[in-house]
Amino acid sequence: MTSPYRDRIDDLAADARRARESFDPPTDPPDEERAMAFCRDGVGEAVAVYVDARSGDWDRFGDAEFDRLERAMNEYLELYARCYGVELDAEYSVRTAAEALVDTHNVADVARILTSVPERSPAGTATD
Repeated sequence: MTSPYRDRIDDLAADARRARESFDPPTDPPDEERAMAFCRDGVGEAVAVYVDARSGDWDRFGDAEFDRLERAMNEYLELYARCYGVELDAEYSVRTAAEALVDTHNVADVARILTSVPERSPAGTATD
């Protein structure tokens, strides 16, 4: 089964793969500008596809489509973390990311909540 979102998911997955393959880690992390670009252009777009499909009439994703959507979002979260000098194996749910976006209204906050990057001090401020 394929959904009306197949092309968007395919594009997002291809973009994530290219971003991962061409990624050069920052020599002096963090690179917050690049991290935010991965949030906006990757994580945010993946969540937007999911939310669009869930809005109004529910368009079901095929299993392979959903896996590609979630994998693309996770690849972007891994790149986001690498911009802070953190290696992680992201396995987050796009549904959880969408719920966090509803709560925070900010895709950068979603990335921080899911990955714990950058690490927060007890006072709630970033410790980079």
